[in-house]
Amino acid sequence: MSQGEGVVVAVPDTGVHPHPDLRRNLLTGRSFLPGSESNGRRDPNGHGTSMAGIIGAHGRGSRKGALGIAPRAKILPIRSSAPDNVGDAERLALAIEYAISEGADVISVSGGGGHNTRLIRALQSAHAANVVVVAAAGNTSTDSAVIYPAAFDTVVAVGGTDRDGKHSSVSISGQQIDLAAPAVEIYSTDSGSGYRRSTGTSNSTAIVAGGVALVRAKFPYLPADEVVHRLTATAIDKGPPGRDDQYGYGVIDLVAALTADVPPRGFGPGSTAGPDGTGPTTAAADGPRGGGERAATVRGLVTLGVLVAAGVTWVLFIRRRRRSDDPPPRITR
Repeated sequence: MSQGEGVVVAVPDTGVHPHPDLRRNLLTGRSFLPGSESNGRRDPNGHGTSMAGIIGAHGRGSRKGALGIAPRAKILPIRSSAPDNVGDAERLALAIEYAISEGADVISVSGGGGHNTRLIRALQSAHAANVVVVAAAGNTSTDSAVIYPAAFDTVVAVGGTDRDGKHSSVSISGQQIDLAAPAVEIYSTDSGSGYRRSTGTSNSTAIVAGGVALVRAKFPYLPADEVVHRLTATAIDKGPPGRDDQYGYGVIDLVAALTADVPPRGFGPGSTAGPDGTGPTTAAADGPRGGGERAATVRGLVTLGVLVAAGVTWVLFIRRRRRSDDPPPRITR
């Protein structure tokens, strides 16, 4: 079963601390903050470490520690956000360019904001290099519309769901949304050797990025666009039938994405043969999907905090019980 082996996921964020549950998967990266260390393995905020844990924490055995979505994927840490978790379009562009040069298969951007010409060029370069870029749609506490880079047309824009699997009030909606994933009170690794829980589309993005890593590991020769198509084609349709502004094509279903029979784009129902009768002339398989046609092939996401992906379970085991004095959930991007 796929566990993300052989896949490199770049995490441009506040850095990634070599947490005990992460350090075997953590590569040497880079920092683009002036005057900071150069390898990306320092995280004074904890946000980047949390996202990396959701994607690729390997735990410590005996049901201890955190186990990420893709526990055999490698994490490329890139420090591009300041300690206050404020990003910068220029630094993010540099981080994406660096990730491409280092051979990343996936770039997970749990944040964003504005854009500039260099960032747009970097996103275009990632697409041309067969890299899947996944990014947070944004949070209603700080954003009024889908933020960049999620708003760019080659990026997988991710919205959030709540504990009941419904659209979360924290998640921005918009026509750019492609997929949704759990966003509320997600536990993961923190700087040092501790753990944290947070709420926001940052978490949804990391979950989807981990899912991309699983698909890329199982189907290593599948182009980036087909990887995304496999995820959107197997997503659980929510809200109005077909794509909508809250869920996109639906809530990510990792089991279906790894096991379903998904025709290539353009070979679904409604496609027509080309002039020689051998190929399609439309891409109907990549269009909106109603709930009826999905019922026979998809499986539901299990309860929040646990994702089962073809034998890979993502859950955080903490040796102490949750206490009443635990801090409230942190809303992050």
